Amino acid sequence: MNFKKLAFAAAITVSAATLNANAQKVYKEGSLVVTTTTPMGQIDSKVYFKNDTTGVTLQQGPANIKVIGVSDTYFAVLVDVPVAGKKLAAVATPAEIEETMSQLPELTFTPTTETKQISGFNCTKVTAKNTKTNDTFDIWVTNDISLPQHGSAADIYAKAGGVPIDYYSFQQGKAHVVVKSISDEKVPAGMFKITDDYQRISLTDLKAMSGRR
Repeated sequence: MNFKKLAFAAAITVSAATLNANAQKVYKEGSLVVTTTTPMGQIDSKVYFKNDTTGVTLQQGPANIKVIGVSDTYFAVLVDVPVAGKKLAAVATPAEIEETMSQLPELTFTPTTETKQISGFNCTKVTAKNTKTNDTFDIWVTNDISLPQHGSAADIYAKAGGVPIDYYSFQQGKAHVVVKSISDEKVPAGMFKITDDYQRISLTDLKAMSGRR
């Protein structure tokens, strides 16, 4: 199993359902299907959200991955490898969360008049500028929907003028993210819990398994 790709996926997908804007349809609970393109390939995931909590599910080789996030205060990666009989749960410390947040860009936004549909959403192009590096890039936002506001993506895109549908994540390098669909389905019972059959390890241990320091 490629733990490096796993760790990358865990970091960038947890924020996918945490964006907010004034909109026509308000979602308090539901799920999104999200595709993230990283230097290590494309990752498809499903993101469940409710109130201030998200639970991201994805498949990585033989492993079933779940990433749980509660606002900016809690982050855990659960790895279940049935063929190996291993179930690991890595929980980030407050210091690790604070360090991750400090590395995020500070963005300003310039709206444009260009529009198009993406995944069925009516979107407008916005030019974003990272004031830390002076880099600029385009994102696409919609006001068709509203989602619970929490997480790092909500922080950096809060003033983008809508819910980002085609945008970039920065938690483990720059990665392209596209929201493919949204549903108001109920979050499955136990989605946000770590059961007793998981072995608890540190996030540092998980990074070591992935070859990162």
